[in-house]
Amino acid sequence: MPETRIELLQGMPIFGAIREDTLRYLLEQTRSVSRRAQEFFFREGDRASGMFVLETGRARVIKEWRGRQLLRKQLGPGDCFGEMALMDLLPRSASVQASDDCTAIEITPDHLYRLFERDAEQFVLIQMNMGREVSRRLRATDEQLFRAEMAAARGPDESR
Repeated sequence: MPETRIELLQGMPIFGAIREDTLRYLLEQTRSVSRRAQEFFFREGDRASGMFVLETGRARVIKEWRGRQLLRKQLGPGDCFGEMALMDLLPRSASVQASDDCTAIEITPDHLYRLFERDAEQFVLIQMNMGREVSRRLRATDEQLFRAEMAAARGPDESR
């Protein structure tokens, strides 16, 4: 197993403070998936199946609104996406499309369950880290929404 994959995970908030032997165990179970430019990892509304860690390439997070595709975020190596699927098992809340050729590590609920059976403490730490990451993203989204609401309430004639 290439050390670069271990290093990639160690640099991510979700895998912060996770032991190397745990990351090796997790990576032994996962598979690498490839997407060509313009192909989707998943689409908004799809059944949740796991999260991805982007190893190579770039991808974009897209939301559908009134028949239009709106860019929400650009992703690069070391970014993860789809982690909410590991927490709530609800349909995908956005689409992720490869901007150019990509490879990613796919982590499923089964992989994490096996980790739970092997080392509950490391499993719980990953879950806590995922919760923190989702919370950080929610805070950023709440701030954006607040700023947009305040700009709309001021109206176009008021100064900033």
